[in-house]
Amino acid sequence: MAHPVVTLTTDFGLRDPYVAEMKGVVLSIAPKATIVDVTHDVEKFNIRKGTFALASAVPYFPVGAIHVAVVDPSIGTERRPLEVTVS
Repeated sequence: MAHPVVTLTTDFGLRDPYVAEMKGVVLSIAPKATIVDVTHDVEKFNIRKGTFALASAVPYFPVGAIHVAVVDPSIGTERRPLEVTVS
């Protein structure tokens, strides 16, 4: 994909550099990416609200868009990444 669309959904808020750091990493990997912020105001640790926000937005994006969601259920816990492919 020459110009990937990447969405970000997090519970990070906007008071510190974490969102900018994520965007920097995405642009380092794919400099021509279009980055769309779904939200960064998911209630801390609330996976259900993060899921709702992401599920509400996904149908409006083109097929092949990459959706990155980070909502940590508890800071410092071990967690496994989850990848979902929608066809």
